[in-house]
Amino acid sequence: MIRILPATLAAALLAAPLTSARAADAPREPYGIALEGFAYPYPVHLLPVVNDGEPLSMAYMDVAPAQPNGRTVVLLHGRNFPSSYWAPVIKMLSEAGFRVVVPDQIGFGKSSKPSGELHFDTLARNTIALLDHLKIDKVEIIAHSLGGMLGVRIARAYPDRVAHLVLTAPIGLEDYRLYVPPTPTEKIIESEDKLTADGYRKQLVTNYSIKLPPEAITPFIDARFNIKGSPDYPRWLHAFVSSGQMIYREPVAHEVALITEPTLFIMGADDHNAPGRPNAPEALRGKMGQNAELAKAFAAKMPNARAEVIPDTGHLVFLEAPDKYKELVLDFLGH
Repeated sequence: MIRILPATLAAALLAAPLTSARAADAPREPYGIALEGFAYPYPVHLLPVVNDGEPLSMAYMDVAPAQPNGRTVVLLHGRNFPSSYWAPVIKMLSEAGFRVVVPDQIGFGKSSKPSGELHFDTLARNTIALLDHLKIDKVEIIAHSLGGMLGVRIARAYPDRVAHLVLTAPIGLEDYRLYVPPTPTEKIIESEDKLTADGYRKQLVTNYSIKLPPEAITPFIDARFNIKGSPDYPRWLHAFVSSGQMIYREPVAHEVALITEPTLFIMGADDHNAPGRPNAPEALRGKMGQNAELAKAFAAKMPNARAEVIPDTGHLVFLEAPDKYKELVLDFLGH
């Protein structure tokens, strides 16, 4: 159940999120677990919602274009990234005339961290509740990584609300349960809690084949590790681990080919990200993460879809190949 209350809180947090750098050994000033202290590029608003009986706040940016074209794009973030990383895409779409709505899903970024578990259906309902609150009937959805799984769920559950779907380096194009045995939540929490900032940086670069300079990755490290000084850090850790279990337990791979809305996959040729691969039997690991090929195979089965693969690009497609990404997205949206 979702209940919307008539309250919106705006906080002007203006900064360029991909320019700050922090020395690896410098003391970390604690952020709050809703990323208090971490700047977003546009003002942040809060929408009160209730999920499973728990009052929560859903953070979002709502960026108006100078010359509106009457259309709205919703950007859906990945698991390891605050929605501030969409800054160049927001600018690109805004300059093209689109209103751009950028939520942090419950459990992520500046939104509340629930005490319960995360579910794609709940996140989908929250997103539709936000659109209802903003009185937006139909949107273009651009999703990245975990956001791609959510985008699939929204397109399947609310097809009349989606005009176009852009899946940017989505995960979930395969059912990870076919490769990875189930892992107890307690074991994952223990492992994540032991991870160091340097270890996390190596994990991101390796798993995502990131082609960006080190200083561009630093804000992601800060967003993850500066919250460890917060007294509410255990609540954040629970939500983060729950999001990983959601990816594993709630696959969307069996729904992708059923999407009827116009769909564009934009894949990095070098992106072989596959959540849970280290826990899979060694004989199966090499079969996981063939994401570009999976996208092309899905597009061939779908009534109105195509897949574009960008060479020499990893998981952060829109940051690594911004010019090509802009060309593909604006052409697909019919700008």
